[in-house]
Amino acid sequence: MATLPLPDDLRHLADLPTEAVEHGEVFTRRWVVDLLLDLLGYTADKDLCGLKIVEPACGGGAFLGAIASRISASCRAHERPITDAVDAVRAFDLLDRNVRDSRALVENELLDAGELPEEVRKVAEAWIGQGDYLLQPDTEHRGDYVVGNPPYIRLEDVPDDRMAAYRSVCPTMGGRADIYVGFYEVALRSLNPDGRLGFICADRWMRNQYGRKLRQLVTERFSMDLALVMHDVDAFDDQVSAYPAITIISNRAQGGAVAADTTRSFGAEQARAFAVWYSDGGSTSIDGDSFQAARMPHWFPEEDSWPAASPARLAVLEDLTERFRLLEDAETGTKVGIGIATGADKVFLTKDADLVEEDRLLPMAMVRDTTSGTLSWNGMRLVNPWTASGDLVDLDAYPRLSAYFEEHGEALRKRYVAVKQPERWYKTIDKVDHRLTRRQKLLFPDMKLRIHPVLDEGGLYPHHNLYFIVSDVWDMRVLGGLLLSKVAEAFVEAYAVKMRGGTLRFQAQYLRKIRVPDPEAICESDRVALAEAFDQRDVRAATEAALRVYGLAELPD
Repeated sequence: MATLPLPDDLRHLADLPTEAVEHGEVFTRRWVVDLLLDLLGYTADKDLCGLKIVEPACGGGAFLGAIASRISASCRAHERPITDAVDAVRAFDLLDRNVRDSRALVENELLDAGELPEEVRKVAEAWIGQGDYLLQPDTEHRGDYVVGNPPYIRLEDVPDDRMAAYRSVCPTMGGRADIYVGFYEVALRSLNPDGRLGFICADRWMRNQYGRKLRQLVTERFSMDLALVMHDVDAFDDQVSAYPAITIISNRAQGGAVAADTTRSFGAEQARAFAVWYSDGGSTSIDGDSFQAARMPHWFPEEDSWPAASPARLAVLEDLTERFRLLEDAETGTKVGIGIATGADKVFLTKDADLVEEDRLLPMAMVRDTTSGTLSWNGMRLVNPWTASGDLVDLDAYPRLSAYFEEHGEALRKRYVAVKQPERWYKTIDKVDHRLTRRQKLLFPDMKLRIHPVLDEGGLYPHHNLYFIVSDVWDMRVLGGLLLSKVAEAFVEAYAVKMRGGTLRFQAQYLRKIRVPDPEAICESDRVALAEAFDQRDVRAATEAALRVYGLAELPD
C-alpha cells in the first residue's frame, strides 16, 4: 500500500519550510503520550531497536522525548548500544525551529538516561529531519508504528500550491477536510503488516461528511481497534476545543474493538488503569468515575458514519448490527423514503378544495397532522401536476389548473428546476408516486425530541418534512411498536445530527441504520404487545417488548 507519487510539477514542495502557514500546533501532555504508547504496545520490554516508529509532525518533541526514554531502556534491557537504534525512529516537522527543539529534547532525554554524548548527537540527527510528512517518498514513511498528534489546519487555510499537492497524494482529503485527514491516510498506507497507528486527534472525521473517504479506507483495509473519546480531558499543554480522541488502527483484518469514553477527572493515574484493562483483554466492560469502556467483536462496518454513544450502548448496537438485518430490506420489501418537495409550497399547497379540478388535488400528510401520534388530516392538498403514469398533465385538458399555474407563472418559472427544463416549468421538484398514496405507511416528522412513528392507513401523500416507511411483509402496527421503542431510537440517536435542545433529525439515512428482526421470527405474544403499545403510544411497553424481540436484558444509557 504505497503512497501515491507526487506529480513532477509539485515535487519542489516536499522539502519547503512553510513559515507562512498557520501550523495548527497543539502540544500533548506527557502522560497522554505515555498512554498512547502503552496502548500501541510500544514498550521497553520489546527490542525497540528492531522496530521502526514514525512521528509525522513532531512539534516540540512531546512524543519523541517519551520514545527516546523507552528506546534507551530497551537498549539497556537487551544489552545493545543506543546507536543500534539509529534507524528505529523517523520524525518530521516543517519548521526548522521545531527540528532543533526536538533534537535538543531527545539529546537531553538520552543524556539523562546515561547515554554517551557523541552517540546521542548522532542518533538525534538521524531520527529527526525537516520536511513535509505528507509529501515524503514512501521509503521515508514505512514503519511498524506511527504515533502523534497531527496538526489541526483547515485545507482552505493552506497555500494553494501546497493544497494541490496534498490533494494529489491524499485522495481522502475531499471537501472541507482538515489536514489531519491526510495524515491519517498517509500513516495508514505506510504501516508494515500488523503495524499500528496511534493518534490523538479531533474525532469529527468519524461522523462528518469530509471523513467519509477516510472511514471507507479504514473499513475496507484496516482494523479499528480503539476509539477513546477525551472531549473533556485536559490532554494538551494549552486549552483548545479540539474534541480529541485517541484512535488505534492496525494494518490487519478487522478484529475485536474497544469503545471508551472519559470524564474530566481522567488523568495520569486513570490512564494507567485504562491501559492495563485494555491490554489484559479480560472483562468485556468497565465502568468507573473517570472512564467507561466496552469490548466489541468488531467495529461498525459502515463507511458513511460511525455511531456516537456510551461505550456500553455502542457494544449493544454493534451486537444488534451483527445479528439483525437493516430496516430497509429487499427481502421484506421494506423501503424508507421522504415526502414530496415542490420548490414552491405557497403555490402547490392549498386548503381550498375548489381551487382547481377535483382530480388535480391530492390530500397531503403534513407534520402537524402527526402531532398526537394518530394521523389527523387538516385538509392540506397538493395542486398535483402529475398523472398516474408519472407524466406531467396536459394543461390544455385542465383549464382551471392551467389558469392557476399561469397566475403564479413568474414564481414557478424562477425555480431552478424550471430554469433547467423551461418546457416543464410547472413541475414539482419530485414526482408523485400515486402508489404511495394508497399504501399503509409509517410517517416520521423530520425533527423531534424522540422517535415518533405515526400510521397512515392509506389515502394521504407525505410532505417533504415527513419521512415514510412502507413494507410488503411487515404488519405496520407491529413495526410501528418496534420503531416506537427506545431500542430503535438508540440507533437514530447514535448516528443522527442532534440539534439545539436535544432535538433529533429522523432523516432517511438515519432511519436506515435501524436493525430489525425477521418479522416471521417474532412470536405472536410479542407481536400483539408491540401492536398494542403502538396503538396506545406506550413507549415503555414498546421498549419492553422490543428488548425481548432483540434478545436484550436491558438497553444501557
